[in-house]
Amino acid sequence: MTGPNQQAERVQIVDVAPRDGLQADPADLSTAQKVELIQRLVAAGHTRVEAASFVSPKAVPKMADGEAVMAGVPRTAGVSYSALVLNQRGVERAIEAGADEVCGVVVATETFSQANQRASVAESIQRWRAISETARAAGIRTSVTVSAVCGCPYEGRVDADRVLGIVAELAETQPDEVALADTIGVGVPTQVAALFEGAAQQAPGIVLRGHFHNTRNTALANIAAAIDTGVRVFDSSLGGVGGCPFAPRATGNVATEEVVYMVHEMGFDTGLDLDALIEASAWLEDQLGHGVPSLVAKAGGFPQPR
Repeated sequence: MTGPNQQAERVQIVDVAPRDGLQADPADLSTAQKVELIQRLVAAGHTRVEAASFVSPKAVPKMADGEAVMAGVPRTAGVSYSALVLNQRGVERAIEAGADEVCGVVVATETFSQANQRASVAESIQRWRAISETARAAGIRTSVTVSAVCGCPYEGRVDADRVLGIVAELAETQPDEVALADTIGVGVPTQVAALFEGAAQQAPGIVLRGHFHNTRNTALANIAAAIDTGVRVFDSSLGGVGGCPFAPRATGNVATEEVVYMVHEMGFDTGLDLDALIEASAWLEDQLGHGVPSLVAKAGGFPQPR
């Protein structure tokens, strides 16, 4: 917590609703609606938004308009737009489309890696090496996510040493950021804290980011545990929409409004306007044609004195 004359420490929130949120939602938003979603996120104060993915449109048809979305986003000073890429063609498309950052994924288990990327873990790491070299040559940021770090829908519990071994290999490529993702929402705070403490040792000097799904209602507790280990960057999705289309029963990411409410009340700053996020969440509900999981979107922020 900060004193009356101290500036609050910053926790950065990366909103992934336009990509990770929408890709698994039953609604099919137009390019114009996606661009408006991004505009509303930036208006609420976001400086990092996962705007699109450049993967096979056959595998993820909802993300087939990546170039058109990137062409329509507001190019505001200080705002960075990232794109998910899984291979060389993807990073080339992202660079051509004007992405400020490319994000790769390496799954922690072999079975899930084959289902998600049709590649072994070793092959995914090699693909990432090529992606990072291409992105670095183009002068854009790189971040890579290790997914299913807390558990796998096919193989069950994931050994921490396996996750940390992957982190160590990825750290050799010197990415700007490494994320640990609880893709199916099975993690608990003690597990998360141990993973991030281990990752900090395996990737010294590299920024760590947390990505949590709220499938079993543990995402906020896991974020708090990660904060205690020193992590200050987290993914979230407006309204809590989305999920991985290749992970059975993996419901949405933790809701941006809920993360912002919690970390603000913990004494941190995010640079985000909670009221504007709640309004944007209501707008998103209308566009999707169904409710969103976020409880803060329903209850609002901290009650004000009457």
